Amino acid sequence: MQVFSYDVDGTKLALSFESFTFSGGEEHIRFSEHDFSRVKKVEVVTRLTDSAAVMQLLMASDALKRLTREQVPVELVMPYFPYARQDRVCVGGEALGASVMATLINQCQFSKVTVWDVHSDVSSALLQRAHHVPQAEFIKSCPELWQQLKQGELLLVAPDAGAGKKTLQIAGACGGAVEVIQAHKVRNLRTGQIEKTEINGQVAGKNVLIADDICDGGRTFIELAKVLKSKGALKISLFVTHGIFSQGLQVFEGVIDEVYTTDSFRPQDEFEQNSDVRFKIINQLG
Repeated sequence: MQVFSYDVDGTKLALSFESFTFSGGEEHIRFSEHDFSRVKKVEVVTRLTDSAAVMQLLMASDALKRLTREQVPVELVMPYFPYARQDRVCVGGEALGASVMATLINQCQFSKVTVWDVHSDVSSALLQRAHHVPQAEFIKSCPELWQQLKQGELLLVAPDAGAGKKTLQIAGACGGAVEVIQAHKVRNLRTGQIEKTEINGQVAGKNVLIADDICDGGRTFIELAKVLKSKGALKISLFVTHGIFSQGLQVFEGVIDEVYTTDSFRPQDEFEQNSDVRFKIINQLG
């Protein structure tokens, strides 16, 4: 987590703090004293990739309110919205995780909450004062990919119905030169296993780009790439805004040729590039 103050003259300053975890598991944070008389806003930037990071954010929010006497707006930049994939109750007895997470964030009363390529409109709507940065903005930050799309050299593939709307938005941002193919998957909601993948369109002899918001284990994209290969697709690329890659990049070998992601989930130096798959990280947080 990083915390910055912005003075009225535009000066940006990193606020120092110390944090640690008590032996009982409780998170603790303490900011150094700071003169907020000329501060126009405070910005908290964090990757919420585990429960400890969430608790640290809640503690930081409370500490900043006390330090500033709630006279300075505090903004949050959380590129990855945890629990966003749990935006509906699929099986009775489950929690609506996205709502639970949004409630915690909303209780902090941030003046602005910036999220990147949030999983669905449902998740985005749950957040108050949310500013959503669409996936197309990050693809634009990768010139080699953006130019191929704008020149119609890549066919865009939406891996499932949920990704369809956002994939069309990427195509629209390219000026309409890119063709879009919709794929469909059948998943067992109880086991989570993908039972079938289908595509609607011709991909033979074309280079394709699969675009989606999150890659965890990668099974959705692997099964889709197998179908695309069987239909005659040439080079297959994958762009995901939030690269978790819990099974590593080696699972894509032989089916997906190159993978692009941002540093939303982890910084560049924490990615393990131990495969033959071409891997490109688009640094936004640094």
